[in-house]
Amino acid sequence: MPLALLALAIGAFGIGTTEFVIMGLLPQVGADLGVSVPTAGYLVTGYALGVMIGAPIMTALGTKISRKNMLMLLMGLFILGNVISAIAPAFAVMLIGRVVASLAHGAFFGIGSVVAAELVAPQKKAAAISLMFTGLTVANVVGVPMGTFVGHTVGWRVTFLIVAALGVLGLAGVAKLVPDLPKPPGVQLRHEIAAFRNTQVVLAMTMTVLGFGGVFAAITYIAPILTEVGNFAESSVTWLMAVFGMGMVAGNLIGGHFADRKLMPMLYTALAGLALILALFTFLASDKAMSVAAVFLIGALGFATVPPLQKHVLDHAHGAPTLASAANIGAFNLGNALAAWLGGLVISAGLGYTAASAVGAILAASALVPAVVSHRLQRRSARAATVPTPAHTGLGGATRATADAVRP
Repeated sequence: MPLALLALAIGAFGIGTTEFVIMGLLPQVGADLGVSVPTAGYLVTGYALGVMIGAPIMTALGTKISRKNMLMLLMGLFILGNVISAIAPAFAVMLIGRVVASLAHGAFFGIGSVVAAELVAPQKKAAAISLMFTGLTVANVVGVPMGTFVGHTVGWRVTFLIVAALGVLGLAGVAKLVPDLPKPPGVQLRHEIAAFRNTQVVLAMTMTVLGFGGVFAAITYIAPILTEVGNFAESSVTWLMAVFGMGMVAGNLIGGHFADRKLMPMLYTALAGLALILALFTFLASDKAMSVAAVFLIGALGFATVPPLQKHVLDHAHGAPTLASAANIGAFNLGNALAAWLGGLVISAGLGYTAASAVGAILAASALVPAVVSHRLQRRSARAATVPTPAHTGLGGATRATADAVRP
């Protein structure tokens, strides 16, 4: 695999750290800024909405410059947002910083997915995409636990300053290692927009919203679930977030491996398994062994859907994939925002922290509906492509074939 994938993974590492580290710091941030845990959850919702909105806008703005230069600009925006978060004097300013950082997220992964796919042979596209996303998943094994530890011991503001420094490293990696690939000739913004007319692209994004929303419904409130329901010590949240990250790494690599071979069966398995684990976690979160296993499997099954869904979008937006790719990253975060909001609603309604996991189970199970529709459409298209046309059947077809054979 090209060394440039390492640079993309470095940027993904920084972005993954800032996206997920807030999960383990919500109680500390809320207490410091004078808001409740459900209100602090808006830092997750705001970030996710920023990704959803920023992904298509930033990608569209970047159509006039090279993909490498756009990736560098996005990393600069990411650095700025995390510095604002680190020095925020009030919750509103912290929220602004999160949104500013989030504007870089979707476009970086969207453009980065296209660049990664262009660097390798067609049969290795999903594997290349998964390697870029490995930076995001490894962040949850290394960056997020370390950020959570720093936040609990030194203060959450230091955590966000460290994340900004990771952004500087990512910017340097992109500048040094990513080649300045030319954009396909003749592709304009209207061609990118036209990709959204493809039903399969829309179905893939629907699966993304619902499936990954299931992950975030539980993970957004994982710290209070583990400490208040599971009776884990607050210090245990650090290594439990590492367990979640290890699951993400495993699921991402497995999803990338099978997406190039059996894409739809991989999605069926991951989504059904995710719904089941989230449902079980709702009732068994008080069991410590079950909680550890659930945290790992939520990460693994959730991220096993990422490479297949991203490849699905690239395959069906062929020729003009950049905007659709970025919009699918936005769809991941629409699911995150929806799940964090719904989880906060059920918690605020007095149903308990584990009710958020039940919301996640419903969302993940719902994602199976567009998956089934997408698979049936694919099979119908495949059958239609193999049915002989009248010109190639019967006597007339034989005559035509013979004539074609002897024509000079």
